[in-house]
Amino acid sequence: MVVTRAMALTGEYAEEKAGWVKDQLAKIDETGTTDSVGVAGQAVVVFTYRGRKSGKLYRRPLMRVEHDGVYAAVASKGGAPQHPTWYYSFLGDPEIDVLDGTVTTSGVAREISGAERDEWWERAVAAYPPYAEYQTKTDRLIPIFLIEPAK
Repeated sequence: MVVTRAMALTGEYAEEKAGWVKDQLAKIDETGTTDSVGVAGQAVVVFTYRGRKSGKLYRRPLMRVEHDGVYAAVASKGGAPQHPTWYYSFLGDPEIDVLDGTVTTSGVAREISGAERDEWWERAVAAYPPYAEYQTKTDRLIPIFLIEPAK
């Protein structure tokens, strides 16, 4: 595995509870690449972040939305009325590692809005069309974070 900064996030990992996430992460760990899994035939990347309350590290496979080395994390939660738990962790500690294939990129997450969000929303829907349906299921504007590589 290649890491694009001197140090990736370190610390104790939390045990994953969700069955499908646990299965995807096990397959990625077994094969050494995110290319071994997907959702509805679409590529995923794995975001590693620090939990807001526990301080432990979590890994979350999400749809691959990337442009010019910048990654988007779409907080859709399938169109649920509330944000996914990781949304609050990204706000609390925005240092994030992104595993794409076999390459880990480290960066800082920031929530986007306005025209920038609109542009990235189009990219997100192009990468994973169900996002458009998810937005119709909820009154909240689905948040998007950009993870820009550390310089």
